[in-house]
Amino acid sequence: MDSKAHLVRHAESVHNVTHDFSQLDPDLTPLGLRQATGLGQLFPYAPQVGVIITSPLKRAVQTTLTAFPHILDKRYFDSESGHGVEDGAALFLDPDLQERSALPCDTGSPTKVLEAAFPRLGFQDLAEGWQVKEDLYSAADEAVEERALRVRSRIAAIGQDLQHQRRTDVVVVTHGVFMKVLLGDPDIDLPKAGWRSYAVGTHSSGVILSPLE
Repeated sequence: MDSKAHLVRHAESVHNVTHDFSQLDPDLTPLGLRQATGLGQLFPYAPQVGVIITSPLKRAVQTTLTAFPHILDKRYFDSESGHGVEDGAALFLDPDLQERSALPCDTGSPTKVLEAAFPRLGFQDLAEGWQVKEDLYSAADEAVEERALRVRSRIAAIGQDLQHQRRTDVVVVTHGVFMKVLLGDPDIDLPKAGWRSYAVGTHSSGVILSPLE
């Protein structure tokens, strides 16, 4: 069975409302939390999802945890919450999925801050300084294109690893502008907490994500 990738845009965050782009790594708004809950209720592919990868910015992590507690493994949630499922989907934080710009609102929090905010998640693979918008993570066209290339390859590799399991799909939670580069589609503009599904394929030019009808 071929894997599919479901690309998700994070729900509404504070800076989307205030237009204060000087706030570092803003949280979801109350409406954003409701949007994320609604996403989880409407998302039809839950039984097929084996892995979720998300941007480490707070709004993306909050969207992931709020939308998909019925998909993710229970180790990512407090035992008293009742969230998570036995042998659920694995969650990976991928700095390549962070938003493009170097504005404070699109700049992530230091790893220690994230560890305090999300104590059940594993941050051991998130390198210190991942949020610094330089070199690999700068807003320059070449750096962003290279990030997108790495993400597409990672999606394909995860899908390949899932081929012989009962859950073959990957959910990718990211940001509106980076998504345009990731898909090579400058016109895509998903609503907050919106998603679109793609077939994962390969071509001589590399991994291709083709929209499913």
